[in-house]
Amino acid sequence: MIVAREVAEAAPAFIEMLDITKRFGGVQALAHVDFTINPGEIHCLAGENGCGKSTLIKILAGVYSPDEGKIILDRQAYSHLSPALSQRAGIQIIYQDLSLFPNLSVAENIVFRRHLESPSRMVQRSILVRQAKEVMSRLGVDLPIEETVGSLPIATRQLVAICRALAAEARLVVMDEPTASLTHYEIDALLETVRGLKAHRIATVFVSHKLEEVMRIAERVTVLRDGRKVGSYPASSIDRNRLAELMTGQKFESSLKSAIPSEGGPILEIRGLTRRGHYENVNLVLHPGEILGIIGRLGSGRTELALSLFGMNPPDSGKILVNGKPIRLKTNRAAIRNGIGYVPEDRLSLGLVMPQSIADNIIVSVLKKLSGALGLIDNSRRRKTVNSWIDELRIKTKAPDRPVQELSGGNQQRVVLAKWLATEPRILILDSPTVGVDVGAKVGIYQIIDALAAHGIAIIFITDEVEEVLHQSHRILVMLAGRITRTFDPKKVIEGELREAISA
Repeated sequence: MIVAREVAEAAPAFIEMLDITKRFGGVQALAHVDFTINPGEIHCLAGENGCGKSTLIKILAGVYSPDEGKIILDRQAYSHLSPALSQRAGIQIIYQDLSLFPNLSVAENIVFRRHLESPSRMVQRSILVRQAKEVMSRLGVDLPIEETVGSLPIATRQLVAICRALAAEARLVVMDEPTASLTHYEIDALLETVRGLKAHRIATVFVSHKLEEVMRIAERVTVLRDGRKVGSYPASSIDRNRLAELMTGQKFESSLKSAIPSEGGPILEIRGLTRRGHYENVNLVLHPGEILGIIGRLGSGRTELALSLFGMNPPDSGKILVNGKPIRLKTNRAAIRNGIGYVPEDRLSLGLVMPQSIADNIIVSVLKKLSGALGLIDNSRRRKTVNSWIDELRIKTKAPDRPVQELSGGNQQRVVLAKWLATEPRILILDSPTVGVDVGAKVGIYQIIDALAAHGIAIIFITDEVEEVLHQSHRILVMLAGRITRTFDPKKVIEGELREAISA
């Protein structure tokens, strides 16, 4: 039963979570955490995976009950909230999956809760549409009101979820990793929408791994680490490096890379490569030990180019040369034979077989090398290969035969890297290798990439994060509408100039 009492004096914040503690068996998820939210503020909750962010949000939503602590809401103190009480208080959570009805229209998704709670069994379509339009006008968005939500792009679906929260008379909207699948343009639009919520005195808690976005949108930042509160800070008082340090407890050195000497000729050269509708007249050179950054918005042709270099999207015209010799890449097997490896952006569906073991995922690309005279896998060689890569890439696992889906995002990405490094590539294409991993895991991946380059592996590093490409590349190419439009030296360009080139 929920315990409530009047608080003698009005709470200074809209919501106060005080001394919140939560355990799951022997695991301490939260330990004596205080978290306050003021009316209308934009508040970012930051921390690495496993720090307790999701647990804290689920306690606020009434999904979990804290073991200790209290929640003060509208002058009343509660030992815990129920989902119904949380929603009646105006707390709306937008999870990563958005929790929309894909087979219902935009209008139906926006106002369904109003009619769910209505005693009337009949719903007039005209009333439903009018109510949805009223909510949309409050937010200043124009959505295809009759379209089914399942047919819409992710950015539009997020706006539907925000409108649904407004229709439910939200006073607080919590957005859990809302930009994970959005382009730069869509992220800009979403952040503007968040500012629009503030204009209506609706508070927003913004949960994100992306420090750049946190610093752009936040008024205040609360940092959790290992289930404990590190502190709450005005966003204007900290920068990205300080925030990363607070989240991880480590200091990170971030310096720009110098261009590498181009002695001995390129290992990879592309001349006039074209695939109609994907990219056109692409020219580039890549030297051993070089990290070549390619940045561009989604749809710029960057992934399509990477797939062509890996034999999965054959070009219509142009030449690909490895060590000065023209090659034809009609299959990924041909790419592997020519020393090319590819780590895809979507590691869950393209990079890994999630139910299979860590070991099986690592060796899947080198089965022939591990086979004996009769074509059977040599278990001794298999074990040696798997253990060496787990040690080399510091993959955190209790046992290599555990399913890869049990690993964190950062460790899953290390398994993908291990799979392709086992093929001993001379050229490694990394398509957004840090997507979906937290700041500590990102730094670990950067260190691995630097070590690979130091051993002479040539790397194409594809990303849509400006700060990332600036600090992780020896040279930067900007791709726009299927063409390479600009080339930059990281030490001779500033972030603003690079952003303008991407958006030109």
